Amino acid sequence: MAHVVPLWQIPSVPVAGSGDLFPVRRIYCVGRNYAAHAREMGFDPDREPPFFFSKPADAIVLCTDPGKPTAVPYPMATKNYHYEMELVVALKKGGANIKVEDALDCVFGYACGLDMTRRDVQFAMRDKGRPWDMGKGFDHSAPIGPIVPAAKLDPTKGRIELKVNGVTKQKADLGDLIWSVAETISYLSGLMILAPGDLIYSGTPEGVGPVVKGDRLEGEIEGVGKIACVIS
Repeated sequence: MAHVVPLWQIPSVPVAGSGDLFPVRRIYCVGRNYAAHAREMGFDPDREPPFFFSKPADAIVLCTDPGKPTAVPYPMATKNYHYEMELVVALKKGGANIKVEDALDCVFGYACGLDMTRRDVQFAMRDKGRPWDMGKGFDHSAPIGPIVPAAKLDPTKGRIELKVNGVTKQKADLGDLIWSVAETISYLSGLMILAPGDLIYSGTPEGVGPVVKGDRLEGEIEGVGKIACVIS
């Protein structure tokens, strides 16, 4: 029995310091997980239950060398294209209803990532009470750097920062997350059965804004590394 169309390549992310690859199964993203960002988006930052959206696995754009920024295409159907710098969590195991105290045992490693957003599309859908999919889950919307093994990072603290054309636009600490990495994994596992290969984009600090063709984005998370890309 043969496949009726050609099989696609499984999206994969390099593991830092090795020749290994992390295969990507699903991409989950946490919305408004920093209080200051919630306020800038016009929402109450109180600690209400987290909510999630998804991106397709092949939205991944590999940004493996900060010295050589990767080209990220400006997407179709938008005039308000935004950056969101985030810590990405890569899972080596999963399950359902994972306890908070067991959640970090599921983590393979961490990476720098960008949740690129067609903000005008997102807001148009939101205002009509419709899903955000086309504002968040489009082609090339998930740039990511190499994955650093979990043993080398404490995900409860560390500077997270993004510069656009050399100017700092976002700067916070992982300790500012409303829902910690462990809490996020636990809560999400009560909604979906998590599995090895899943990525979780954990939320962005305040300071999100638009970019245009030619803009250079340089992000850094303390202990994780750097990510760089140019909008093309």
